[in-house]
Amino acid sequence: MYLLCATLIGCGGDKILTSEQEPDPVVVDVPIAYIKRPAPFNEDMLLASEDLRSPNDFLPGAQLFIKPRASVNALETNISARAFYSEQEILDATVTSPLAGYDIKDLFVSYDGTRLLFAMRAPEIEDADDDEQPTWNIWEYEITSDSLNRVITSDLEAEFGQDTAPTYLPDGRIVFSSTRQQANQALLLDEGKPQYQALDENRSNLASVLHVMDGDGSNIQQISFNQSHDLDPMVLSSGKILFSRWDNVANKSSMSIYQINPDGSQLELVYGHHSHNTELSDEALQFTQLSEHPNGQLLAALRPIVSDNWGGEYVNIDISNFIDNFTPVASQSGLSGPAQLPAVFDNVVVDGSISPGGIFSAVYPLWDGSQRMLFSWSQCRVYDPQQDSNEGDPRIILPCEPDLITDPQAQAAPLLFGLWMYDPLENTQLVINVPEEGLFYTEVVAMQARPFPADPQPAPDFNQDLANSNLGRVHIKSVYDFGGEDVTEQGIAVLADPTQTPVADRPVRFLRVVKAVSIPTREVRNFDNSAFGRSRNQLMREIIGYVPVEPDGSVLFDVPANVPLAFSLLDSKGKRVSERHQNWLQFAPGEVRTCNGCHSEDSVVPHGRSDAEADSINLGATSTGSPFVNTNPALFADLGDTMAQTSGRINGIHYPAADINFEDIWADPEMQSPASSFYYRYADLQTPLPITAACALNWTSLCRIQIHFPEHIQPILSLDRKLLAEDGITVLEDHSCLSCHTPEGEDGLTQIPAAQLDLRATASTDNPDFLTSYRELMFSDNEQELLAGVLQDRLVIVTDDEGNTVFELDEEGELILDAEGNGIPVTETVNVRNVMSVNGARSSQLFFTPFDSGGSHDGWLSTAELRLLAEWLDIGAQYYNNPFAAPLN
Repeated sequence: MYLLCATLIGCGGDKILTSEQEPDPVVVDVPIAYIKRPAPFNEDMLLASEDLRSPNDFLPGAQLFIKPRASVNALETNISARAFYSEQEILDATVTSPLAGYDIKDLFVSYDGTRLLFAMRAPEIEDADDDEQPTWNIWEYEITSDSLNRVITSDLEAEFGQDTAPTYLPDGRIVFSSTRQQANQALLLDEGKPQYQALDENRSNLASVLHVMDGDGSNIQQISFNQSHDLDPMVLSSGKILFSRWDNVANKSSMSIYQINPDGSQLELVYGHHSHNTELSDEALQFTQLSEHPNGQLLAALRPIVSDNWGGEYVNIDISNFIDNFTPVASQSGLSGPAQLPAVFDNVVVDGSISPGGIFSAVYPLWDGSQRMLFSWSQCRVYDPQQDSNEGDPRIILPCEPDLITDPQAQAAPLLFGLWMYDPLENTQLVINVPEEGLFYTEVVAMQARPFPADPQPAPDFNQDLANSNLGRVHIKSVYDFGGEDVTEQGIAVLADPTQTPVADRPVRFLRVVKAVSIPTREVRNFDNSAFGRSRNQLMREIIGYVPVEPDGSVLFDVPANVPLAFSLLDSKGKRVSERHQNWLQFAPGEVRTCNGCHSEDSVVPHGRSDAEADSINLGATSTGSPFVNTNPALFADLGDTMAQTSGRINGIHYPAADINFEDIWADPEMQSPASSFYYRYADLQTPLPITAACALNWTSLCRIQIHFPEHIQPILSLDRKLLAEDGITVLEDHSCLSCHTPEGEDGLTQIPAAQLDLRATASTDNPDFLTSYRELMFSDNEQELLAGVLQDRLVIVTDDEGNTVFELDEEGELILDAEGNGIPVTETVNVRNVMSVNGARSSQLFFTPFDSGGSHDGWLSTAELRLLAEWLDIGAQYYNNPFAAPLN
């Protein structure tokens, strides 16, 4: 039982208006819609946690209400109950109570103010399995006709996925987030896999990504291809779709603000990649619930990924001039920030401690020129720390005063949300719905007209031939451009001149295009976690292919459209020299994208947003019709072209190839001899190829390089490499891995495997899910020695910091003596490092060094084999890279 103090004090604002005051004439005729629900307690009667990574959680009890005026005295009407109950049932108190069995969220008002979109889930079906329960559907309410309808009318089609966060596009279509993944499922069929809805990269929920459909629910198209969630889409005045993207590759997990065109083109990071840590919380805060102010600033909620306060802080963000809180766009380098400021009160904290300014669960800006905002807010309240705790006495609740907040005995009282109108010019709050114990207002919007967004600008470059082939095109001006800085030692002008920089001295020679592999639910394919190998950070990966990087660092190539892609930069041996690209790129059919260069994960320099980047360091050709300085005159340039553009215009634009091929096209034969060509071809392997026979003959946009350790790496280790005399019998040399790297010698006697490395294709005694070789290569181990014909872990005597022997002691600290009365030395095993690393080929030099020129194993593995080993390590050293190739659990 709780006792609310008689005076309601607003800890955030200076004044609070009561319901007895005159209604505001500016907003009196503005209808409002809001969601009201019982406080979401779990089975332990504690407030349930809200997890942003689980957008399809179902919490029955929500109801959608409309008031004709933003006034405490206006009557509210429940418009959602009619979707599931008859008029007679609606009159029943149990139906109209907060215990109704459906759930509602994601309100969005049409630009003319007459229609309301939202997501609603029907009540649970008793005794039905999880896959038979209702899904989230998109609904529309029209205020003029008082009609409520599901947008997708077909029951079968409506239940195909979890559909949430609907938003009107300017042309009447609807963008929403959904687990349908329609384009991704079609691609799976093209790749020879069954259709399924893929899990997010945590493998906890189905990934919910952006889709677009007509206003009548037809013509559904997937437009984003993130491997985790794309949430909360809204449309900027510019016509761009802004949304929250959960970047969740490897050990990264953050929700930043992205934008995209309705056709899926021009995907860009807009804001927040390095702005998740603020003074509001000790843990990272995520950007959600996006909306736009009339002045163009963005309104966003800052919330932890997991929270039990059902709210957060709301901030206004200057996305026009900033890409992070303290990082302006390159053209506004004189600005220092901060870019984000409190939208309502400046004393809200969301770190789980008592927040002096209370907690917001929703904020909505009005578009009437008044700068006012609707919001749902729970005032800061604490239990009276001075109250005697006599059993049965009601606990006294007090509004937060500074001395109460700092009292170590103070405890936060239950959240108490009400609906309010905030006027920043007058610094006043007008109550719209008085807070009630046990009821939450989780969303509120005004049914108010506002300007239609502009039609989104088409992509600046569009190629119909590419669109017909379901391809996009990428132009990187220079891979040596990091946020407008030339990272080469001598400068790209010197690097691009073949007479000044030999081919062998170019740091980057090739680019690898990597594709994500969609992970199915266990109902679709129940494979063991060991399929990911030593680390699950990279899940599973496929390779689209390879393209050359030109001397100035430029690259121009085509890619499959509507596919989640990442790029890696490689040296002359095909080993990755760049960081892994830890977020997913995509290209719409026909889209041609140009970017200036690359970036590192830690760099805060503006990157990835076309209007935020610094100018490219690569100015391109200085004239038309002439070659680049000291280059082949047959490759004549157009003014401003990069070397990749010039080569593409004359020699054709590359599609990534399965083989790595190098040809020196830039050397002027009159000035110097071209560098020797070389290639790493799968056809040169003596072991199974990681590509299909059909793709080996004809490499298309549907072909993939798919590497599995048991099928493609182990055969290299097991291959018979005996060098025979002319008689075909006499063994001159034996370079077979298993001639030395095995515990059993040719004579049948036990031996120590060479370099303590056992490469047999037997089940590992440490983990039978792996072959011995994988375990030995990827994990550290104990050094072994041969004692009396038996392999045993080698033990060495432990010494202290001064080199004295450490002896075993009993519980009393006394020496333990052996049978002869001597102390027993403490011994320990000797660690043997793993020679391969999931971090990539360059982190696996313990393995590769013996195969280098002049090394002990020089020439023992072919260049094709070394290339296959390197690319497998670079993508994560997975045990399998196809869920349907991995054994069932």
